[in-house]
Amino acid sequence: MSAPIRVLVCDDQPLIRTGFATIIGAQTDMEVVGECGDGRTAVELARRLLPDVVVMDIRMPVLDGIAATSELAGPDASGPVKVLVVTTFNLDEYVYEALRAGASGFLLKDAPPAQLLNGIRTVASGAALLAPEVTRQLVGRYAERIRPAVLTPDAMPLTRRELEVLRLIAAGLSNAEIAAELVISHETVKTFVSRVLSKLDLRDRVQAVVYAYRHGLVS
Repeated sequence: MSAPIRVLVCDDQPLIRTGFATIIGAQTDMEVVGECGDGRTAVELARRLLPDVVVMDIRMPVLDGIAATSELAGPDASGPVKVLVVTTFNLDEYVYEALRAGASGFLLKDAPPAQLLNGIRTVASGAALLAPEVTRQLVGRYAERIRPAVLTPDAMPLTRRELEVLRLIAAGLSNAEIAAELVISHETVKTFVSRVLSKLDLRDRVQAVVYAYRHGLVS
């Protein structure tokens, strides 16, 4: 039996925090390792307790959830932690800023418990929670905020085929759609996606989309 998923719950509303902790703690494959009500404490606890997933609210005192996510999962984070942002605010800008800060997923607080639990398991597995087409819509809408960094041919570590796969990921295609587009097997696509993420030191498809826009590979 594999070790349970260690979860840190961060929300400034005690009732919601306790509710999340109760739902998560009741699962045989999960364990709540800590709770807190502000972003600064969230960062301190995450660094000390090393959870597999941090369930993070956006609007919190001392340090908001997006800033806390950036410290824990952003590009400058040492030993990045997987963050699932859960909020009452269904605004594209919040979703986008959370993803740019390094979050691996985004859920609304009124989602059913099963969706929260599935979200935690998805993020813990290393996958992104948002569907590819949603990711593309969000990043595409705010792409003008991402200042493209020009890549010289020597600086691009990907092969021509891997670059092709990255562009298709950024275009919102699923693995099955990429396989159909390139006329290759689903397993081959999975291999290419893994190579792309590994070579570019990216955690998931969400970061791959942001990378593609940031480096002017798609527009």
